[in-house]
Amino acid sequence: MKSGHLSICLLSLALASVIFLSGCRKIVDKGHTNMAIVDKALYDKTSRFYVNFRAYPQDMKALPIGIFDSGTGGLTVAEKIISLDHFDNITGSDLNNDEILDFAGESFIYLADQANMPYGNYDKEGKSEYLRELAVKDAIFLLGDRYYKNAYEAEPSGIKPRVKILVIACNTATAYGLKTIESMLEQSGSPVKVIGVINAGVKATLDQLNINEDTDPMAIGVLATPGTISSGAYERTINEELAKRKVKESKIAVVSQSGYGFAEAVDCEHDYVNPDLLEARMGYRGPEIGTNDEDIKLDMLKAYNFDYSGNNMLVEKGKDGNFLAFQLNNASNYARFNLVSLVERHRQSGINSPIRAIILGCTHYPFQLETLKQTIEELREYREPDGNFPYKNLLADTITFIDPAVYTAIECYQTLRNDGNLAYRINEQKIEAYISVPSSTLSDDVLTPEGHLTYEFKYGREPGTEDVSTKQVPFSHTNIDTNNMERVKTLLPYSYALIAPTMK
Repeated sequence: MKSGHLSICLLSLALASVIFLSGCRKIVDKGHTNMAIVDKALYDKTSRFYVNFRAYPQDMKALPIGIFDSGTGGLTVAEKIISLDHFDNITGSDLNNDEILDFAGESFIYLADQANMPYGNYDKEGKSEYLRELAVKDAIFLLGDRYYKNAYEAEPSGIKPRVKILVIACNTATAYGLKTIESMLEQSGSPVKVIGVINAGVKATLDQLNINEDTDPMAIGVLATPGTISSGAYERTINEELAKRKVKESKIAVVSQSGYGFAEAVDCEHDYVNPDLLEARMGYRGPEIGTNDEDIKLDMLKAYNFDYSGNNMLVEKGKDGNFLAFQLNNASNYARFNLVSLVERHRQSGINSPIRAIILGCTHYPFQLETLKQTIEELREYREPDGNFPYKNLLADTITFIDPAVYTAIECYQTLRNDGNLAYRINEQKIEAYISVPSSTLSDDVLTPEGHLTYEFKYGREPGTEDVSTKQVPFSHTNIDTNNMERVKTLLPYSYALIAPTMK
């Protein structure tokens, strides 16, 4: 064949390819430097983590809303989304209430990555890249169409719908995984968008405090997991938002406290709380008596005002009166310890601006909101032996606790409406809820007596492998802690009403 004819043929083939592919979703390579898990999701068809974005439904309205968290705490976000009544469902205007749920007729898929929690400890253990990979894997599960029916399946045989939007209901996963997931979706050419709780929470805080150029100096508290705090995500996002509002950073002091063991206690992780115990035990990983940042300070015991009733504290003293063991054993005591530590940190900073808002930078913390409010009131009246009130002037007359969940729900609605992806159905809402559990293929030496991953195994894993140490299975009475479901039933009635009937 002559070269001219060959050129024409090649050009024709190229044009035909363009026409053929124009109706398909395209994987866009923009020169990103990816994590291995992202490359697997985008390009490696042999990988168990591959997501066939080209097969994604063109019309996404009927697809569910995907929500994930490191545990059941993210159901606080799901609850705000499911129950949101903030907009006029016809016009989309901000009415606050038209007595029709904004997400009426929508379906949801929720993933609790319970087996791999707490996310907040990965950075502390030098495993921030593995944490980032976990967040991407959570997204991949929601974007995919398979699930494991049980921990014994070699390959997932369950069929589930893909999702039309990703909501990261975990502050730590947002801090470490949001940008990577955004990049993956951008490269995939997918119209699916992802939103996280941090930006929504920060914007809401500054809006509620009406912060502008003329604002008087104040302090904002951030209570979050160690991983979220060490990422600096909240402080960085607050400063970025202040710059947009032309407010000097020096006017707003940000005081942060790593919530040691708080989220884990709410989720009844036995390394942190165990309601069946009556005395101190080995293997406890919560705060103990000491002088380090994460320790309980002896001279602060009166300020903490712990609840010693029942087995809420596991305390053991020697004959000399010194503590042999001092262990928190319920979520309320963890809430007290971390909030008092936050306010004491502000006092130690020497900054006199009063705290006017506290961001609950973990989806588990709103479960203890009443305890947190009560603790603030106790600190106002706390008096030292010399008659001094050390905290009274550091606490504004009114302190706003910011739960980013409701503002994340609002952003979710606005994003779907602007993209034309709301379902607009009259059906009842429904939810499919999944939880990660240890794989049945794991050896006993990496499991606790209760069947959970050991701490050493959990935080000793490396990113970039095809290993499956945990599997996503439907919520059931065998894999959800009874105390957790009772708390969900009491505090999250919309979520409970949708989830409970589906559990076996």
